[in-house]
Amino acid sequence: MARIGVIGVGAVGARVARQLVSVDGDTVVLRDPDRNRLRSVAASLGEHATVDERGLTDPLDVDLVVVAGPGRTQARTAAAFVRHGRSVVTTSDDLTDVRALLELDAEARGRELTVAVGAGFAPGLTCVLVAHAASRFDEVTEIHVAKSGTGGPACARQHHRALGRGAVDWRDGGWDARPGGSGRELCWFPDPVGPKDCYRAELADALVLVPAFPAVRRVTARVSATRRDRLTARLPMLWPTDPEGGPGAVRVEVRGRMAGVGTTMVLGAMDRPAVAAGAVAAVTAQRVLDGSAARSGAAGLAELFVPRIVLADLAARGVRVAVFEGPGGH
Repeated sequence: MARIGVIGVGAVGARVARQLVSVDGDTVVLRDPDRNRLRSVAASLGEHATVDERGLTDPLDVDLVVVAGPGRTQARTAAAFVRHGRSVVTTSDDLTDVRALLELDAEARGRELTVAVGAGFAPGLTCVLVAHAASRFDEVTEIHVAKSGTGGPACARQHHRALGRGAVDWRDGGWDARPGGSGRELCWFPDPVGPKDCYRAELADALVLVPAFPAVRRVTARVSATRRDRLTARLPMLWPTDPEGGPGAVRVEVRGRMAGVGTTMVLGAMDRPAVAAGAVAAVTAQRVLDGSAARSGAAGLAELFVPRIVLADLAARGVRVAVFEGPGGH
């Protein structure tokens, strides 16, 4: 069994650690600046978990590191562990952070290490769903991602910030900046989440999907939002959040051609975002450790893994996928 470092034990990090201990039988070494939460999570995991109270980026005697701390700081932490000679799995969905993580590609390749970028709910599960759908196509022309729900307080704050910032879409070979909160679209998610109004926001999905599908013409990402969300997106977040996050869902729509015919395929999944993100990060860690990654370097899950294998791993952990049928995938 492996020895894995988990940096950050908030809603997602604690779930990652629990998956690694209870499902995979691994030993986890936990770090977090909140010492009380750190000890509480370690105690709940039993003898397979140990606490390391040194600095978050200090060297760690482990086989691999999962970085699950605040999304805006994961690139700095991941870079430190790459320099320490460790492969890294990250869960960030912050656009600036994900861009910086992808910039670790050359250094990670040079050290023959893997940096899995965005191994969470979205990006992460969404990347695997897109890759799975795309495997059915002869040509993929468009990819559209939507998500609903948050994984905990840090994720909720990131969702709030993202709505108030500019979106980055991929269109005909270049990046297209759009205002956050624009582009309203009714997206149908798996029950019981159902239909939600979704909007552009500062989301990172396109950054990890475009390199995996270099010929794609359009890639967009949207997030569900209420009227209050949109009106207050540029203000500090003032209302309390669920410490574990509520129910959420993701939806991907892939368009292209099969046997010369224009086709659309829509896949989705429903789960508590922190739970699903924990499962995705844990599966990613196991697949990096067993040598399943398609290449070294920094990349998203659509580039790194065979999607049907990852989906089978996730199904065994209770994360299941729905296929939408009917016009427009409704």
